[in-house]
Amino acid sequence: MLHTLLTLCLAGFLGLAQAQEIASADLPPEARATLQLIAQGGPFPHKRDGIVFNNFEKLLPIQPRGHYREYTVRTPGVSHRGARRIVCGGEPPTRPAACYYTADHYRSFRKIRP
Repeated sequence: MLHTLLTLCLAGFLGLAQAQEIASADLPPEARATLQLIAQGGPFPHKRDGIVFNNFEKLLPIQPRGHYREYTVRTPGVSHRGARRIVCGGEPPTRPAACYYTADHYRSFRKIRP
């Protein structure tokens, strides 16, 4: 048991842990709207949408710098950007290889299934 726990912790630290998944249909409506904006190339509501996400937390698969970009997912009732984001990786940005959803400002991610 301890070995399994240590292995999972190390895998998470190294960015090797398999992210849980979520179907795009199961995302909040605001996240689905953000995915649509990504696919059409914007316009995005926040000036920081589309900036490079550096994966400092190492929770996503390790990729070269610049691979991932982050986008705000609107949170109803919040006057600032909130904690919800979609992070996508790959080129071109309008057709990313993979996207991930976080509702807790990068503490956890769920890979988005089409």
